[in-house]
Amino acid sequence: MEKEYSYFDEDPKKGLGFILALAALLLFTIMGVGIDVDEYLQHEFLNIPKWYFYFIFSIDILMIVSLALIYFYRKVGIFTFPVLLLLHFFMHNYYLSTFLYTDVTNLFLFTGFGMLAIIPKWKFFRS
Repeated sequence: MEKEYSYFDEDPKKGLGFILALAALLLFTIMGVGIDVDEYLQHEFLNIPKWYFYFIFSIDILMIVSLALIYFYRKVGIFTFPVLLLLHFFMHNYYLSTFLYTDVTNLFLFTGFGMLAIIPKWKFFRS
């Protein structure tokens, strides 16, 4: 009989790599929120409409919720986080002509380190 080998961690316990990857994603997400708050404080000087901040802060909150969903092994968080991150990046780029390196770094962390920590735990994620 052939024995099936698994190269992934089969323990549902959240390891240090998983926690550190989510902490790095949360750190850069909070840095993006800080940029949004700074722009809000200067919105009259920069002529940014109020509706923009309702939208961008909603995206910020949903990104943090997505990270919490990933922590609790929910697949919807894995799919919504990068979509919201790209939406955040493009909103800044289109409406304010700002290139956010925090969003680019966050996307790199998600696809690089985040996936290295998430993919081995995939079978523990629920819909």
